Amino acid sequence: MSAQADIAEATPDTDACAGVTGTGDGSANHPAEADAARADAAHPDDAGLHPDDAGLHPDDAGLHPAFALHRGGKMAIAATVPVQNRDDLSLAYTPGVAEVCTAIAERPELAHEYTWTSQVVAVVTDGTAVLGLGDIGPAASMPVMEGKAILFKQFAGVDAVPLALDTTDADEIVETVARLAPSFGGINLEDISAPRCFEIERRLKERLDIPVFHDDQHGTAVVTLAALRNAAKLTGREIGALRAVISGAGAAGAAIARFLLAAGIGDVAVCDRKGVLSTGRADLTPVKREIAELTNLAGLSGSPADALDGADVFIGVSGGTVPEAAVATMAKDSFVFAMANPNPEIHPDVAHKYAAVVATGRSDYPNQINNVLAFPGIFAGALRVRASDITEHMKIAAAEALADVVGAELAADYVIPSPFDERVAPAVTEAVARAAREDGVARR
Repeated sequence: MSAQADIAEATPDTDACAGVTGTGDGSANHPAEADAARADAAHPDDAGLHPDDAGLHPDDAGLHPAFALHRGGKMAIAATVPVQNRDDLSLAYTPGVAEVCTAIAERPELAHEYTWTSQVVAVVTDGTAVLGLGDIGPAASMPVMEGKAILFKQFAGVDAVPLALDTTDADEIVETVARLAPSFGGINLEDISAPRCFEIERRLKERLDIPVFHDDQHGTAVVTLAALRNAAKLTGREIGALRAVISGAGAAGAAIARFLLAAGIGDVAVCDRKGVLSTGRADLTPVKREIAELTNLAGLSGSPADALDGADVFIGVSGGTVPEAAVATMAKDSFVFAMANPNPEIHPDVAHKYAAVVATGRSDYPNQINNVLAFPGIFAGALRVRASDITEHMKIAAAEALADVVGAELAADYVIPSPFDERVAPAVTEAVARAAREDGVARR
């Protein structure tokens, strides 16, 4: 698999703060990958390559190099056993396979031992919130879903199958996934727009006894917490002493808020297009009202500028633009995590004037908040122990393990490891498996 420049996630939280414009949500590599990423993004003509020299299909001539890479798709099914002679065939298929089928019919749990079920994840989308592209439909979402599947395999050795559903109806999505679930050990929901994503995940978690995980929510939250823990450590503070402002009240923003509260943050205020979510607002959806009741202990109201005054942390998952004047009012040694792609809510050059730690969703700046740091290891750990769920404790364990990978290398431009750090997936996998056992959701 090639190391692609756009490995970062970017699922839009369309509810940007008031006074903040734009779309997009990010998930944020160490600067070492920047040159390689830019080289990967170069057009063949820029490299002086003729299509014939590059081995390109004639139809790809003159197109962005991504087209040549995607021709025929990015995935294939590979057998794990030989079928080279009659004996092989009789064991892998009939008549030998009947022995295994009969045993599973008598003891269904044996499917987890004698099929690939417990080792494979379904990557499910309806194509309504794809990267920064928005509602592009199931067919157009497939290159992203294939990409997600190969990231599972590349970074944690987990097999994954992309499934793009031709429906946006929540009932139909839940029913379809539930009927497909016996073929999989876990369900990764991907690029489903808010607020339907909340209901779909909740209903599937209630209905299924395998892990269901909406990565746009929880993957982003896990990596954000890991970066925040290390930023606090670097500046000699505890999470409980921090007040954060989240720009974006969609899937990622809501999940990050809940997750930071579970991790013990001092306070967090969440903004949508109309300003800070507060219980005094009469225009909130049920999801936003729930967030308002959990957050904003300081009782803030008004614009993002009001919320940022004295804040320790800015977390951007809205794709908007925050004025420099508002950033200047943040507390000393503040943290700016502006994760929208391709344009962060606060440009790093501006953020560095005021913040002690700056992170983005881009691979060409330090401290990239990138979901690929989380979801492969989380699922690998859950599958290892045949977990029935992914609990809050498991996610917090993943964030702590991810933060610990940085270790003695901790610095302002390195509070989160690179996705290509080979220590990441094993550390997260082990931490998640251990937490699953502690929570009583492990079945082996």
